[in-house]
Amino acid sequence: MSQLITTGTTPKAMWPGIDGWFGTEYDQHETEWTDLFDQKTSDKAYEEIVEQHGLNLPSVKAEGASISYSTTGQGYTTRFSHVVWANGFIVTMEEMDDNLYPEVGERRATDLAFSMRQGHEQVCADFYNDGFSTNHSTEGVPWFSASHPTPSGLQSNLLTAADLSEASLEDAGIQVMNALDSMGRKIGLKMQSLHIAPANWYEANRILKSVLQNDTPNNAVNVLRVTGEFPKGIKVNHWFDDTDAYFIRTNARRGAIHYQRKPMNFSEDGQFDNKVQKYAAIDRFSIGRADWRAGYGNRGA
Repeated sequence: MSQLITTGTTPKAMWPGIDGWFGTEYDQHETEWTDLFDQKTSDKAYEEIVEQHGLNLPSVKAEGASISYSTTGQGYTTRFSHVVWANGFIVTMEEMDDNLYPEVGERRATDLAFSMRQGHEQVCADFYNDGFSTNHSTEGVPWFSASHPTPSGLQSNLLTAADLSEASLEDAGIQVMNALDSMGRKIGLKMQSLHIAPANWYEANRILKSVLQNDTPNNAVNVLRVTGEFPKGIKVNHWFDDTDAYFIRTNARRGAIHYQRKPMNFSEDGQFDNKVQKYAAIDRFSIGRADWRAGYGNRGA
């Protein structure tokens, strides 16, 4: 239900003598959702991406026998349905007339933009937060699952549960290097970026940026650093719920995608009958994933 901002909402603004106001002018984090998704635009009500199965591996042809032909096929379909997110506020004529502090009114518009941006970040991060549940299931299993159904059998992008460490990242690298396509053929999947909550920020930097092996007396090189396992670096996200969970994005195409249907925009309108002023913002976009191999997830220990 919509609520009015009236003279009683901030009564101190009706009286002189206030030296200042605080609470709505903090610095924001740099945009982080763009690290989680490939960005695309859309001019339709929804977008769809369809999996295509490749050919089988070749087989031996006996002398004089016919070639064994294989065929391609269609797998699962991911639909990206665009959603409108909106927020706003309504101010009465009396509040605008009697408010003695212009900065109070001006900050409401700034705060609306702050709220919209925060909402966008939260929605995008929640796609990863929910990645171990079926909230965003495409083939009937979570995004990060050990049982993705394929024509060649079940496949996994769920990492063995473990806190972030040099060993757990090496295990993740091995799992990614052994990735297969839907027909069981080996593919050149590579890790690109590591995505962590703030609680893992310093540990992640120690692990990946140490010249020698981290937290050991061994005079051994840091193989994760030497081999350049994460060329796009470490990405912190302040909206991740689980402090010890972490995620890895790979070079798989058409994976986690963000479609912007309509850019975020702001508008205002006055009402003749009740003399109120409305300020509103809308943001229309969709997020989802097609190829699950684009991300690997670890719940943490």
